Amino acid sequence: MLNDAAEYFAALRAALLLAERQVEIIGWDIHSETCLVGSSGQADDGFPIALGPFLKALLAAKPALRINILSWNFAALYAAEREWNSLDKFTAGSDGRIRFCLDDSLPLGSAQHQKIVVIDNAVAFSGGLDLTVRRWDTSEHRASHPLRIDHHGAPYAPFHDVQCMVDGEAAVALGEIVRARWEAAGCTPLHGEPARGDRWPASVAVQARDVTTGIARTEVATVARPAVTEIFRLFKASIGKANRLIYIENQFTSAADIARTLAQRMVDVPSLKVLIVTPRSHSSWFESQAMQGGRGGFVVPFVSAGVTDRLRILYPSTTEPESGPAAIMVHSKVMMVDDDFLRIGSANINNRSMGADSECDLAFEAASEQHREFIRGVRRRLIGHFCGVDEQEIAADEHDLLGFVDRHAASGAAKTLLPIEPENASIRAMTEIVQPIADPKRPLNLTHAAKKMWTVRTVLAISAIVASLVGLALAWQYTGLKSYADIGFMTGVFSREAQSQFAPLYAVAAFVLGGLVVFPVLVLIAATAAALGPWLGFVSAIAGVTLSSLLLFMIGRFLGHRRLQSLLGKRALRVQNRIVGKGIVAVALIRMVPIAPFSLVNVLAGASQLSLRDFMVGTLLGMSPGIITMAALGAQIADFARNASWSSALLLGLIIVAWIGVCLGAQFVVTWLAGRGR
Repeated sequence: MLNDAAEYFAALRAALLLAERQVEIIGWDIHSETCLVGSSGQADDGFPIALGPFLKALLAAKPALRINILSWNFAALYAAEREWNSLDKFTAGSDGRIRFCLDDSLPLGSAQHQKIVVIDNAVAFSGGLDLTVRRWDTSEHRASHPLRIDHHGAPYAPFHDVQCMVDGEAAVALGEIVRARWEAAGCTPLHGEPARGDRWPASVAVQARDVTTGIARTEVATVARPAVTEIFRLFKASIGKANRLIYIENQFTSAADIARTLAQRMVDVPSLKVLIVTPRSHSSWFESQAMQGGRGGFVVPFVSAGVTDRLRILYPSTTEPESGPAAIMVHSKVMMVDDDFLRIGSANINNRSMGADSECDLAFEAASEQHREFIRGVRRRLIGHFCGVDEQEIAADEHDLLGFVDRHAASGAAKTLLPIEPENASIRAMTEIVQPIADPKRPLNLTHAAKKMWTVRTVLAISAIVASLVGLALAWQYTGLKSYADIGFMTGVFSREAQSQFAPLYAVAAFVLGGLVVFPVLVLIAATAAALGPWLGFVSAIAGVTLSSLLLFMIGRFLGHRRLQSLLGKRALRVQNRIVGKGIVAVALIRMVPIAPFSLVNVLAGASQLSLRDFMVGTLLGMSPGIITMAALGAQIADFARNASWSSALLLGLIIVAWIGVCLGAQFVVTWLAGRGR
């Protein structure tokens, strides 16, 4: 059992240095700049620290070695957190000996969530840790650590996770799972090399031998194979054997079925106590609404069963005099039942890990007193490192473990486990809307999801938003607001600030605000070009259009993703798939001749399956010809705005013709290039 990333990364690095034939890596996220080092933050083996360069140096030193990497082809929601060009970063200069495959085979709403490394089919690692940034930490979990910074040099909070290292038959079996996942992703099949020799590093102590080991998986159903729900079944079966203590560490606790099973077992066995360690909060707003909000529902069965006096749901905290308290992020997926059963894996206690994502857990069952002592040691070490005490102190108080953690928290110790605060009403309200998408029990079925999401409240809310957008678009054309949507008026507004050093920022802000109120974007482009001149006007308009598009796209993604698809039915989905399939080209063509209001296009694009990257690139390609034309002829636009006459009107008409000509020419080029791409 490898406690935290510093310990795991050091063990993995040592094992990789022993590799001879084949290394297989699969994960939810894999980043080339991951610092693959132990607690010192340094490497003394002469190889680079960062994962990508390290693997390439390993290839240079081992001519027979091949490395295969599979990573989930992530949703746009995680784009800001991910390395966009991982494939190139890992494979460039490897002479084809590093193969990198993006797994986009899973159905809508599902993710590749297994985290496994297999080396020469002889030793393997599995658990909750991805080989990515913002994971490294030592088991000290200091509130502030000079080495706990990401690839941009930004510090991040203390981070806890657990990985497991195995050899023998367990390693061979994990190799089979990796190859099955690789082939399911549609990548070139892998061939498992037979294990040759020992790959267990001398620097890693063996904690247990000859332990009965099981592998539990979640795999979604495909045409070729049925769904696999071993993760869920193992949770139910292992809880059903508990008599004294269940210890759980998990990033998420939102699976109501598991909560009901736990609560019922506590009713059936009055001596049973449950200690759950989980994060205080989550980093992203989306996770907070879906998973953190779901935690409130997770507690309900325990309250109903009247067993909360034997339950603790706690988060770890660490305090240093110079930096104050800091909550430790819990990312691990660990469970122990009495002294007889231990599981370490990738599966969270949420709905999606039970049926929507691909998951892999290792489970160990004690067959001897030595095995039971190993399991007790793992539990004592984990609780002890959260409380800042050694294993012996935990062992001495294990007869009253819940009482010990309560007393330790009340003592004001620097490291302790503290109660989770109740979720506020706003989070609970949003959970009802977000959770069916973010935490589904099975891959998203649009019709099924629609039944859950299209409640009277959500229908009224979405209808009100759409009606507001359409109403605003019409208001700028047919009401008294029309006078403000005039090129001359807006040029005058922008001209008053044209000499200010902040003029470009004002213009960009106008685009963002204008997008929110469905203000005509062409008026803003023309006024920006007329007031700020060709170069500054072009840059300001491009920046404004980009930011406004991005904001409205994300609003559409949150408000309408899945719902719009469900509402429109199968025929609309087929049409949408054609558009989404063309991606950048489709967006660029729509942007070039703006028939629909700019803001509506942005929101509806967000509500589709279109990727953020395709949307943004297509928007820039499609909007640029018109912006370039208007920026180049900004003076003529300004002249018409100030002195409307037949000559200026004629000139403006020629400008519009030129703009349409440029757009049509660009359309031809884009369409031609798309045709060649096919």
